[in-house]
Amino acid sequence: QLQLVESGGGLVQPGGSLRLSCAASGFTSEYYVIGWFRQAPGKEREGVSCISSGDGTTKYADSVKGRFTISRDNAKNTVYLQMNNLKTEDTADYYCAAVGGYYDGYVTLRSYEYDLWGQGTQVTVSS
Repeated sequence: QLQLVESGGGLVQPGGSLRLSCAASGFTSEYYVIGWFRQAPGKEREGVSCISSGDGTTKYADSVKGRFTISRDNAKNTVYLQMNNLKTEDTADYYCAAVGGYYDGYVTLRSYEYDLWGQGTQVTVSS
């Protein structure tokens, strides 16, 4: 069974940091594009970051550039999202997603291109 499981969410003060994990099972995630998305209450889902298969090309939404870093640990079949200097507007449910079948180096933040999703983890940034 193909599965993605997110963890690492929680409550953090503005300016703080969190690291989200996306653990894959049933498939080898290094051969897939893995994306992180978020959805705040009353808002549409937003692509945050993604990492390609192969060379590990990354892509970030403008709103998180310079603050968030996506990375892979292939030995653990896990993708991470390091989030620094968190802002209240980062509050949302965060989801990871996977899609295969693209060439190495391909990146996309279009949610409709992803076909496997995790259940999400909640991030709340508040003082």
